This record gives sequence, structure tokens and C-alpha cells, in this order.
Amino acid sequence: MPIEILMPALSPTMEEGTLSKWLIAEGDIVASGDVLAEIETDKATMEVEAVEEGKVVKLLVSEGAEGVKVNAPIAVLLEEDEDPSALDGYTPGAVNTPSKTDTVADAKPTPQIPVPKPAPTAVPAGDRVKASPLAKRLATEAGLNLSSIAGSGPNGRIVKADVETAKSSGAQPASQQQAQKPPKSTPQPVKTSTEIGMPLGGGAEYLTRMGIEPGSYDLLPMNNIQRIVAKRLLASHVNVPDFPLTIDCEIDGLLAMRKELNAQAPEGVKISVNDMLIRASALALKYVPEANASYTPDGIAVHKHADVAVAVAIDGGLITPIVRHAENKGLASISSEMKDLASRARDRKLKPQEFQGGTFSISNLGMFGIREFGSIINEPHGMILSVGAGAPRPVVKDGALAVATVMTVTLTCDHRVVDGALGAKWLQHFKRYVEQPITMML
Repeated sequence: MPIEILMPALSPTMEEGTLSKWLIAEGDIVASGDVLAEIETDKATMEVEAVEEGKVVKLLVSEGAEGVKVNAPIAVLLEEDEDPSALDGYTPGAVNTPSKTDTVADAKPTPQIPVPKPAPTAVPAGDRVKASPLAKRLATEAGLNLSSIAGSGPNGRIVKADVETAKSSGAQPASQQQAQKPPKSTPQPVKTSTEIGMPLGGGAEYLTRMGIEPGSYDLLPMNNIQRIVAKRLLASHVNVPDFPLTIDCEIDGLLAMRKELNAQAPEGVKISVNDMLIRASALALKYVPEANASYTPDGIAVHKHADVAVAVAIDGGLITPIVRHAENKGLASISSEMKDLASRARDRKLKPQEFQGGTFSISNLGMFGIREFGSIINEPHGMILSVGAGAPRPVVKDGALAVATVMTVTLTCDHRVVDGALGAKWLQHFKRYVEQPITMML
């Protein structure tokens, strides 16, 4: 019978993806663990492995297809010795395929919502035993009767894992397993917490209604990253009651320490201003733990570690790789880790756990000469720090006019989690670490 390969959910927020490239062709024989395709998710391009073995008889989705829904059939397998007539009358999506036959990514992200796994399906007496070729071979080698092994594959099909389980625990009569069979449950893709609609109608129709003359523009399609970012940030902008707090920091001492550290650093280590800001932010979160928090419908989650997400621009979008437990890492460690994360982010090679989650965000546009700006909060973070360019500015010191290198930062806070006084307290400690960088070494 047909074995469907479904579009996998490669991240908790993934609802659809782009099938970038097939690495198999119709007629190929695939085994468990073979790489089938490259899937572009909302943040990265990932390789997808096969769980089942068989012969590829039909690729249902063409290369480059966008908007392929999670759990939609993308290819069909048959057993190696199965006749192609088994596809007669087949309709994509009609095969009841449990989650075990879905393909999985190398990263194997941990699902946020546990889904009950269907119990194995017993084989009624007199029915033809359905088993994969590998399962048949393993059962024969082990001297097991396939009819006494319950299958967890599609429609009770016996797969390798079922035989291995029977070998270790002893095969039970199928009738006993059938009595224990719970109702089947089909995994559902994890939905985002907030669904916000975009303007009705296609792009051209929308622009025409807004008075834009048809033909006076080029309409470029959005990629997955742009669509997801637009959706998430619109939801945050609409639903999060945020407010900004802005402060100036003198960074001459920080720049001098950076220069001295780099002069003495081992080969290959070059500390950036951003690395020092990550360290300062993490230490301020450690000093003011109540600001290291997220809003949830059930209460305020106060995080035990400072997992700092840093905005990195990539082709066609933005991604925020995370420095985990940054409060416990030195500048050299943060620098090396951030360099690796940023490089793999631009190549779309990050694993989901490397850019999902986090407790705090930093967005730095100082390298573009931006003096001051505010950012939209990246949920579920309670705050995001926007960093402007450091430049010589007039300041007053001891009642006299002087010149100092000043950097303006803006902290955007989720008022449900961080109020004005708490945000100001965090900024005071951040400013102290930046203006007296020797304290970051303590």
C-alpha cells in the first residue's frame, strides 16, 4: 500500500515551508536515514531524512514549491516488491499515516506541545501481514512470527522498531495488543499564539484600492522568512503594550579596554563592541533578575539564565541567533560563539534551538551610522535593546564642556512584565557596566 511522506514541522512555529530541492528521484530506493530533500523553513534551510524504507513512486511536490502546508503529502513510497497497481485509486492525503512515518530533520527540535503517540496496531487473524522489507528480514533472523508483532506503521504496518521491540521484550499475541489500542490521534502543527490578518485581496488589488496606478511598480514575492517576520512583528506591535526608555552611555573606556584586550587576545579572537554589549546586558539581567522575564497568560515567567538573542541581517530577512547562559561566559567565549552563529545564520545552517527562544534581544544598527532608534519586541522576550552609533559629542564634566564618545541606546519594554521603574533600574546597571567596563571582568 502507498506510504506517504509528509511535510514535516521542523520548528514549533512552522506552518508551511518551501521545498527547495529534492535529493531523490522517482524510482529510487530509500532506506531509513537517507536524506530526501532540503526544506526552507521560516528561518533556515534544513535537510530532511526518511524514516521509512521503500521505492519512490511519485514526487507530489515540485522543487521550489512555496507554501507547502505542514503534514501535506510531498511524496509516495511503495515496498520494493510491491506492484505499482497499489496506487490505483490513490488520492494524496487519503492514506492514514501516523506521525511515525513523517520525515524528520537532522536537528530533531523538541516539540513544545506533547502529542500522544498512537499505540501499535495488532494484526487480526487471517489478514495478510503488512511489514517493511527490513522488518521481514529482521523478524526472520530473530525467528519471530510477524503475525504476533503489532505494527506501528501506517495501517498497522510492521517496521524495524516494532521488530526490535519484540526481540527485547518478547512478541505478544496480536489480540492482546488490539485490546489495548487507544483511539488514533493525528498530530497537529503547533500554531502561533496570535493570528493577525493582512490586508484582504492580492497585492495588486490592494495597491489599486490604495490609489497606486497599475504597472507603476514591480511586485516582488515574499520569501518564508519575510512572511513569518511580518506576521510575528505585526502581532507583537498590535498586542504588546510596549514603551521606550532611552539613555546615553559614554564608551571611551569601553573602546580603550576593547583595544587592549584585542592586543593581548590569542590568535583568531577579536572582541567587538557588540560582544561587550552582550556581556553587559547579560550581567545586568543577572543583577536585575525580575527584568529577565516573559509574559504568559498564566503568569510572569522569570528566567534563570540570560539567553541573549542578537539580530543578524541575512539575505531576504532577519534572524536572531542566541548566546545561551551569556551571564556565565567571558568575552572571548561570547566573541567566538557569536562569530560562528552569525556565519551559519547567513548560510541558513542554524539549528532551530539556536535561534528559537531566548529571554532578551539586542539590535545594533550603529555600524550603519544610525544614532538612535526603537525596536519591536521579539516575543516572548520582555525587552529589546536598540543600539545606536557611538560618536564624539559635547558633554559637561565637572561643570566644564568636554568631548566624549557617546552611544545612545533605547530599551523597549513589555509593560505587562517590565514597568518604567524596573526598566530604568536595568538601564542603570547596563550603563555602569558599559561606562566602567572593568566591572565586567569581576
